[in-house]
Amino acid sequence: MAKRRKVSAPSADDLNKIEEEFRRETLNRASAAVAPISQVAADAAQAQSIASAEERAEIARDKTDAEAHREAKGQGRVIAEIPLDQIMEDAIVRDRTVLDPAEMDELKLSIRAHGLRLPIEVFETSAAPDGARGGDKPFGLLSGYRRLYAVRELYALTGDAQFASIKALVRDPNDLGGAFSAMVEENEIRASLSHFERGRIAVIAAKQGVFANTEDAVAALFASASKAKRSKIRSFSLIFEELGDMLEFPELLKERDGLRVAAALRNGAESRFRDALAAGQGATAADEWAILEQVLQRVEDEIASNPKRGGRPKTAIAPGWDGPDVLHLSSGVTLQRQSDSQGHFIRIKGKGVDQTLIEAAMTQLQHLFEK
Repeated sequence: MAKRRKVSAPSADDLNKIEEEFRRETLNRASAAVAPISQVAADAAQAQSIASAEERAEIARDKTDAEAHREAKGQGRVIAEIPLDQIMEDAIVRDRTVLDPAEMDELKLSIRAHGLRLPIEVFETSAAPDGARGGDKPFGLLSGYRRLYAVRELYALTGDAQFASIKALVRDPNDLGGAFSAMVEENEIRASLSHFERGRIAVIAAKQGVFANTEDAVAALFASASKAKRSKIRSFSLIFEELGDMLEFPELLKERDGLRVAAALRNGAESRFRDALAAGQGATAADEWAILEQVLQRVEDEIASNPKRGGRPKTAIAPGWDGPDVLHLSSGVTLQRQSDSQGHFIRIKGKGVDQTLIEAAMTQLQHLFEK
């Protein structure tokens, strides 16, 4: 019986040598018989690695993720980190005209301690639509003015690199009406706008062509507001249109006072208000209101005394007693005495009754009852 030969598996070096010799012999034979184009295809196929099933699945996932990222970026759902010096904050007119220092300090402390939790919204100025202006900066601000302002101040104060840029969503600028609405809605929720600021932004949005007119702007920007509130906003819109360039403290105008001014403007008092403001502009909000109120008193008196203007004529009240409890004074002040279970009291009303007059009356009463 022939002796069996022991067979051993070739080593890695042996296999490499066999493969190298095989490739050399194969290439030599193929080069003489294969057409050039076929050789190119064969070389390309040989150069391309054959991916496993797991690798092909990973490639497919990467492709899907890339497509989803592109779609999210196109829809403005991807947060970008944008340097501050690349953002133009006045690309569209802001609704907020006054920043409360205390609120801004609180916002800066929050951002410094916890970072910016809500990104701002910007658009590419190269695609700036009607109602927005482009510029030499690649991005324009849509919403988040207070956050951008706070981060700018933090960077100026600290020089910390973490405040040199800001998180932002890049939005499509074509829907500028939506941008105005988002800006207003954000400030209504986070830091309520003054009555004047509401009216101002409605007028500006209409003048920039975002809305057909102020009526449409108020209806769209303050859609969730009640009918009464929208009516008040339209009144303050009128104040901005006719007196906005003359007023120094319009944001401090109280609701009731603003409605009185708007009513006078509807009765043709614009030139009288402007003349009065031009002649003696107040240094404070109280001074400015005193000027407006002087005009208001005259206008309201004229309306009340002129039946043709829709008011009721005033009837002069003769000084003296009107029954046992009411006394009309020649100054126009009326005193009415009343009593209840706790004692007696005198109600004082009429023009000219203010804190100073009441204090003087209290002093006189003190002298009377201490005798």
